[in-house]
Amino acid sequence: MAISVRAIEPDDRAAVTRVLAASWGGATVMALGRGELIDAAGLPGYLAFDGDELAGLVTYTSKDGTVEIITVDAVIPGRGVGKALLDAVRAAAAERGAARLRLVTTNDNTHALRFYQRYGFDLVALHRHGVDAARRLKPDIPLESDGIPIKHELELELLL
Repeated sequence: MAISVRAIEPDDRAAVTRVLAASWGGATVMALGRGELIDAAGLPGYLAFDGDELAGLVTYTSKDGTVEIITVDAVIPGRGVGKALLDAVRAAAAERGAARLRLVTTNDNTHALRFYQRYGFDLVALHRHGVDAARRLKPDIPLESDGIPIKHELELELLL
């Protein structure tokens, strides 16, 4: 069955919050590179479905010609969920006349970094010790993942 995607609607807030809690420990996430906490459950975005099953979520913000992806969660990995979600945000950004898509990930997130680069994102900045600063606002950010210390923020963009 193909993955379908639709915009988040007001009635979806509970489902969005569940996905964010499972992936991020709650709906409040650190906007890496910006140094601020954001209620991602209140952001615009898209839900992906595999039939009737919730398969993924993406949230974003838009400002000054840039659409910034805040969270991406493929609940069902390996089925094209991430690509379908990025395609939806890319289309929304193009409709808004945005010049670029932007996102920030951490140095440990090698799987996502490969995925984003294959999609067409380009690494444009390294914020050394950026996660250390983020932990001051959100102390529950893990110290490591897969044996890799989580220290730095990697900023990527896709020109539209």
